Amino acid sequence: MDFILLTKDSTFIIGQVAWLLGQIMNGIFYVIDFIGIPNIGLAIILFTIVVNLLMMPLNIRQQKFSKLSAKINPEMQLIEKKYKGKSDQQSLMAKNMEIQELYAKYGISPRGSCIQLLIQFPILLALYRVINSMPDYVTQIRDTFKILATAIIDKDGGGFLQNSGIESIANTVSMYGRAMTDGDLTNGIIDVLNKLSSSDLLEVAKNYDLTNLEYQGRLILSNDTTRGLIDTYNNFLGLNMADSPGTLIRNAWAVGAWGIVIGAVLIPILSAVTQWINVKLMPQQPTNGNDKASSMAASMKTMNMVMPLISAWFCFSFPAGMGLYWVAGSVVRSIQQIVINKHIDKMDFNDIIAQNSEKSAKKLEKLKASQERMNAYASMNTKKVQNKANIMSGMSEQEKEEAMNKATEYYNSGNAKPGSMMAKANMVRQYNEKNNKK
Repeated sequence: MDFILLTKDSTFIIGQVAWLLGQIMNGIFYVIDFIGIPNIGLAIILFTIVVNLLMMPLNIRQQKFSKLSAKINPEMQLIEKKYKGKSDQQSLMAKNMEIQELYAKYGISPRGSCIQLLIQFPILLALYRVINSMPDYVTQIRDTFKILATAIIDKDGGGFLQNSGIESIANTVSMYGRAMTDGDLTNGIIDVLNKLSSSDLLEVAKNYDLTNLEYQGRLILSNDTTRGLIDTYNNFLGLNMADSPGTLIRNAWAVGAWGIVIGAVLIPILSAVTQWINVKLMPQQPTNGNDKASSMAASMKTMNMVMPLISAWFCFSFPAGMGLYWVAGSVVRSIQQIVINKHIDKMDFNDIIAQNSEKSAKKLEKLKASQERMNAYASMNTKKVQNKANIMSGMSEQEKEEAMNKATEYYNSGNAKPGSMMAKANMVRQYNEKNNKK
């Protein structure tokens, strides 16, 4: 059976962003460990707050674009109405020109929303990567698991993990490992251990006798009297962040631990509710009276209703830490959205539009001036050519011949100004003469 190793993401852009976010997570965990509360659940919440604050300028820019898009909508509808049913090339060009002038007037780009999404997309993927594979980015968690992995390798090279006969362990190994022949066995075992449920980790600890191992003077795994570091890391409000809500519910139900049952049920519910609230607070993009845009808006509305339900379903099978991240992210974004909405509402968009219109007018003036200079230059060169032609026309045949001879003599002398057309012509002439002699 192969190990699938959850090592640091090496995907272009996403890998680099994940590394940067991993540094933030590592720093947060270092601080909370320093003050005596090293907890993954708390680290996830703080991490979510920090990252969303860092992304706030992008969100404000996105909201500003949406508001200006709403302002532009009536004028856009007039343009659409003006050219409705016209498909000839001239009309399409005229329509496109008017739309460009309209966007310039309001100081926005039709691709502005796409650019914001393109920036945020790799960040969201990297966030998931860091949360899903904490030992790869948090030094203390990795070092704690490394002691366990080293003991396992020393005993049987991970043989029990491969051949335990326990279905849940086998499934974890097949999903989160990589072939041991890849030469990174230690990291492979660390990632598998990190993904095991608390009950499966207990079975592994019993087989390998890992209960007495310590990290920085503290037990790594719990015993009857002492809570181990891994339990301390994973335990958040009585819930093990490494276990899925479904597993937590089943185990707690069997022993009558109703508080854990309620907490485990709340994670998927809160994930769906907070995401729904977050979507409701987001400004909606205008459709510009376009049937295609209206259809897309309707599809997005349906998607926004369905996605919270899908996230709730996933929460039951994903580790509780991932569900906590979704809940924390939605809560933080909702609070952030309320603040942004108030900020945006206070903005004088008429003043912004006036400033953008002024900037657009200045750009057009510069463009017009540049075009006029080019036309004047072209006209001047034309006049020079005409003057030379007029001079030549007033000359006798003998005078014309003498002028041509002088020009030829100057051309052959090679004294032309470097970089001029005459100099380049000389180079071509010399090259041709050299090749013709061969």
